[in-house]
Amino acid sequence: MIDTHAHIDFKDYDADFDNFLSEIKSAGVEKVVIPGVIPQGFDKIISLAEKYDNLFAAIGVHPSELKDVHEGWEEKVENLLKHKKVVAVGEVGLDYYWDKEEENHNLQKSVLLKQIELAKKYKLPILIHDREAHGDCFDILSENLHGEIPVVLHCFSGSPEFAERCLKEGWYLAFGGVLTFKNAKKMKEVVKITPTDKMLLETDSPYLTPVPHRGELNSPAYVKFVAEEIARIKELSFEDVDKYTTQNAYKIFNFNGEK
Repeated sequence: MIDTHAHIDFKDYDADFDNFLSEIKSAGVEKVVIPGVIPQGFDKIISLAEKYDNLFAAIGVHPSELKDVHEGWEEKVENLLKHKKVVAVGEVGLDYYWDKEEENHNLQKSVLLKQIELAKKYKLPILIHDREAHGDCFDILSENLHGEIPVVLHCFSGSPEFAERCLKEGWYLAFGGVLTFKNAKKMKEVVKITPTDKMLLETDSPYLTPVPHRGELNSPAYVKFVAEEIARIKELSFEDVDKYTTQNAYKIFNFNGEK
């Protein structure tokens, strides 16, 4: 299994990090992608990716963190995208849940567009955060990418109808712990219609811990519960879900470090 989105650079995991990684490996998780959210945190992500063979970095500015982003962020992002352990641009996108003002929405769109251009320039996949901004996110991605790079819709939260539109564009849908919640009926319907060659696993640790550990600190080790739920919904074996999602991750991310 590969956890394609886990914030294990957060201080929640600082204590006994080596033992934490051992638990992840013992759970059958082969690789973890750590996404960036703010430039001040990039160096730690790169440091972890350099130290551990099974950890990889994504670099990007999260839409909810723009108030803390200073001049020169583009140069820092671009420089780090050249690093051999950086496998994606992310976590980037639009978030209208926390921020309702149109002026700030326009700023989010501007920053997203700049990062799309960087992803295209360096031929890297892009990890998209889309919260209550489905229409604008879809329009920006479809109008500016045209299949040039892989798009991963992190922690997909749209309707089955929206999922169909995204799948027609060739984008990948990543599913996390929310899928295991009883009330996640819409997401379970999305899984039913998602082809096995367009699915990815993630945890979004430390958030959205799956059942049966809901309420605890999340971990990439728990990605197996997401895989088990996908297997149940799609009437597949756990081994098949593991195989398909791992193949998809290798197709999207350049884990061999060649730039």
